[in-house]
Amino acid sequence: MGILLQNGLVLINGEKVKRDILIEGKTIAKIAEKIEEEGHQPIDVTDQLVVPGFIDMHVHLREPGFEAKETIATGTAAAARGGFTTVACMPNTRPVIDTPETVSRILSKAQEEGCVRVLPMGAITVRELGEELTDMQALKEAGIVAVSDDGVGVQSSRMMKEAMLRAASLDLPVVAHCEDDSLAEGGCVHEGIFSEKHGLKGIPSEAESIQVGRDILLAEATGAHYHVCHISTAESVRLVREAKQRGARVSAEVCPHHLLLCDEDIPGADPNYKMNPPLRSRRDREALIEGLKDGSIDIIVTDHAPHTAEEKARGMQLAPFGIVGLETAFPLLYTKLVETGAFTLQEIVDRMTRIPAELFHLPWGRIEEGADADIAVLDLAGEQAVNPEQFLSKGKNTPFAGWKLKGWTTLTICDGSIIWQSEQQGKGDIE
Repeated sequence: MGILLQNGLVLINGEKVKRDILIEGKTIAKIAEKIEEEGHQPIDVTDQLVVPGFIDMHVHLREPGFEAKETIATGTAAAARGGFTTVACMPNTRPVIDTPETVSRILSKAQEEGCVRVLPMGAITVRELGEELTDMQALKEAGIVAVSDDGVGVQSSRMMKEAMLRAASLDLPVVAHCEDDSLAEGGCVHEGIFSEKHGLKGIPSEAESIQVGRDILLAEATGAHYHVCHISTAESVRLVREAKQRGARVSAEVCPHHLLLCDEDIPGADPNYKMNPPLRSRRDREALIEGLKDGSIDIIVTDHAPHTAEEKARGMQLAPFGIVGLETAFPLLYTKLVETGAFTLQEIVDRMTRIPAELFHLPWGRIEEGADADIAVLDLAGEQAVNPEQFLSKGKNTPFAGWKLKGWTTLTICDGSIIWQSEQQGKGDIE
């Protein structure tokens, strides 16, 4: 039995247009104003937005090695609840994703216990120590989609150049966490208003932008596709913009928390506001908005980084970096950027679906006949407060608790199968 989504709204040239969508097997079989076919499971999605399943190219599933924080099962469940159907998991697990065996282990576990598509990223260097390159060809054959030493910056310029040369020969994107340890070491927040007020060692903006500049020059020299992780500073945006104007193969991603918050918004020494890169200045936040708007920044990712409550209770200096994001990303962006008029709905949806698919050469991110049936259904009218206790993620570490948002997912379909359905689906406003 197929699935028939009835009376939904799809985006066509930026306009919301009423359409029925028929799913047969793993494929979108038909899209029309009205589909009258028997023998399919009808689901009424009247006045709800139907979009391609979201694609998140930066997620920490924590497995193997940190299952107390998250597992592939819980992380992908959180993804499904947030409308995501494809996630790329970062390699800073234990063991690090630096061998074909670990890649195979993750893919097998995702097949057995996950509910969304999981794309592993392999490490640039063995154990992410920055000393020896991984066997990228073997990792690619095992199933990775890119290489990254996420969590740490590659400190050696020579090592990064060698990595880019090898990655370019294999057509693997180099996805870089940009952080100069000599500038960032010991910092726990942005070097700015908040750090000065609370007497905390800050992480200066240059710690990121210096490596972005270096890596852009190396990408131009090697021909590699260079992708900047979780960009956070005005200087980094300027460097990426100028590189694109020169025709370099450079792209960048940004997180909802960096678009919506700055260090002035941190209410006190609350580790739920501690992430890496940290919340920067108001000027940086405004530059990120501008960079996303003009295409200097290509895509939106969550950098979903769950931690246990015990770890986050250690205080601002000692708590680990990171917040969760899979279950709140679209509601935050819709409520705070689309409803306020900063972005159109099409612009935000594209940066979470079509553009990441095109950037990383993935066959998803589209709603059209013949495409894979990856779909998220979103309630743009019902308002709900962020409640971390309702998260499917093991991690509850978010600075957005209590925020009242619209745009919550009511239904997620991956490969033609329903993987998440809210109790309120089809019932209008969310209580």
